[in-house]
Amino acid sequence: MGVATVLYHLANPVPAILVPSLSPGFFTAPPCTDRTIRLQLRLRFRQKKLQVSAAKKPFPDVQTENQESGDSSLLSRGEDGKSAGVGWLPSFPHVLVASMSNFLFGYHIGVMNGPIVSIARELGFEGNAILEGLVVSIFIAGAFIGSISCGSIVDRLGCRRTFQIDTIPLVLGAIISAQAHSLDEILLGRFLVGLGIGVNTVLVPIYISEVAPTRYRGSLGTLCQIGTCLGIITSLSLAIPSQDDPHWWRTMLYIASVPGVVLSLGMQYAVDSPRWLCKVGRLDDAKAVIRNLWGSSEVDRAIEEFQSVIKNDGTDLESKWSELLEEPHFRVACIGGALFVLQQFAGINGVLYFSSLTFQDVGITSDALASLLIGLTNFGGALCALYLMDKQGRKTLLIGSYMGMAISMFLAVYAINFPPDEEIGHTLSILGTVLYIFTFAIGAGPATGLIIPELSSNRTRGKIMGFSFSVHWVCNFLVGLFFLEIVKKFGVGTVYAGFGGVSLLSAIFAYYYIVETKGRSLEEIEISLNANFKVRDNDDS
Repeated sequence: MGVATVLYHLANPVPAILVPSLSPGFFTAPPCTDRTIRLQLRLRFRQKKLQVSAAKKPFPDVQTENQESGDSSLLSRGEDGKSAGVGWLPSFPHVLVASMSNFLFGYHIGVMNGPIVSIARELGFEGNAILEGLVVSIFIAGAFIGSISCGSIVDRLGCRRTFQIDTIPLVLGAIISAQAHSLDEILLGRFLVGLGIGVNTVLVPIYISEVAPTRYRGSLGTLCQIGTCLGIITSLSLAIPSQDDPHWWRTMLYIASVPGVVLSLGMQYAVDSPRWLCKVGRLDDAKAVIRNLWGSSEVDRAIEEFQSVIKNDGTDLESKWSELLEEPHFRVACIGGALFVLQQFAGINGVLYFSSLTFQDVGITSDALASLLIGLTNFGGALCALYLMDKQGRKTLLIGSYMGMAISMFLAVYAINFPPDEEIGHTLSILGTVLYIFTFAIGAGPATGLIIPELSSNRTRGKIMGFSFSVHWVCNFLVGLFFLEIVKKFGVGTVYAGFGGVSLLSAIFAYYYIVETKGRSLEEIEISLNANFKVRDNDDS
């Protein structure tokens, strides 16, 4: 997901994280089978196809190879070949409540954009760029810690309780920030909010991927991006009175506590992940959730897959960080980290930062209005992703999105460095900026956070997501910290050309190293990609 925190000036540096290089041998096809004759027969023919395909490509394309073998998804289709679930509607309220976390995320991204000057003046650090940056960077520091800690919490408590516990720092941090009368208080409030946001950015994709029906997992997963966009738009809209009222920022921060309370109450009526319920031995509860959300015909098949994967992974409730150094978890963690490195260094935050300056060239002098237009563009792209994610697939959208971003950046570079005339140059700059934001929102934004939990194993999903998002926050901070200095040294055109180059590199990476997960259950993906999946014959069960 894209983060617009670079709208503020960042201060303190954070050490870079080195992500291990990727080798072309990732996810070579395993000789996988399962403990029952039925699953064994379903997977046996596909196994041969995967082995042949693995010799041709670094990654087996799960969706394509299953189509070639004539096999149908174990969870997305029933015995008659038609959709066995009852559609997206039963799971939608639960996903919608979880997406309230992303609304909060977007709201806190935009809430400081306008009022930061009023806050600095009232709290006595006006004109001190370092302290103004610290107010923002402390949020990212909290988010980094929250992301790292989320995996262990969700392993033990499950998504539902973790959501509710996480609303405590979100609500408390918003209230402390709203009534702050000193720099220390606003820093404490922002840190607590960042801590809660860090947990939620990891938690929401995990929750949606585990409760959504396979057929609609991609579309429902885009609600993360939509929620973030709506939060940004809301905060920017509410910030307009801050230009006339120097104390309006307190009201905005008090408002930020309301969605946290709604989230906590809503999660009281939401279901927990059926995979986690099965993992902790609450089999009847898991069956009830599957029956209510996916349909009665899915119960036996889903439970059978859950138990097969759990037996292979082990019975320990919580995974260890050291397991990320083992295969295949190490490879997925590298992919997750690499995806976020590429996403951030493709320049989303830098383009958002300069968007207001670009709009000023054509007469839109209000920063709030310019940011609002960008937010609406981002929202429009997210709506397109909602429609396309389960039709075109994650891999296709990632490649197309990054190619569109590259073209947009090169168009902007042409407008900046080689404009035919001033008016055409301004028009092309606006077109390149809007097109960049739109294409980002279609694929690079929502698909990145969606595909990582899909590729992760049931056992290490929380840890891998925590690591991936911690890389996200570090890269986000570094871009915000050094962006202006690099622009001053090399110029906007050169920097935008670099963003276009990284976007092209990201498209190439997605083509060679991303597995298409559309229409596959999480368990089927794990079995297909795990070369260490233990063989259990029917006699051993």
